[in-house]
Amino acid sequence: QVQLVESGGGLVQAGGSLRLSCAASGSIFRINAMGWYRQAPGNQRELVATITSGGTTTYADSVKGRFTISRDNAKSTVYLEMNSLKPEDTAVYYCLCKADLSILITRRDYWGQGTQVTVSS
Repeated sequence: QVQLVESGGGLVQAGGSLRLSCAASGSIFRINAMGWYRQAPGNQRELVATITSGGTTTYADSVKGRFTISRDNAKSTVYLEMNSLKPEDTAVYYCLCKADLSILITRRDYWGQGTQVTVSS
């Protein structure tokens, strides 16, 4: 129904930058919000940042001032610009899309396959 394709992960030294992208496609009536979560080994998946269709953003305290989330509504794509990366940012980053598939099928959550971000010290 909905496919999410993530890109942009990789290996970077501490203090470096990466940009993640996530493009949504499929039978989508309306995207309400998109965001990024991450999961490090042995940890639970946690919120990184979200952005609504109106542009309202939310960030985890640990990334405020370093990460910026943005979206291109025309391309159904969300971006995560990550600066001043730290070793503790190392995790698999997952894209989340909150969408309505129709006026009757609403509030569905879809996850990307995940992209690895590794920050070396």
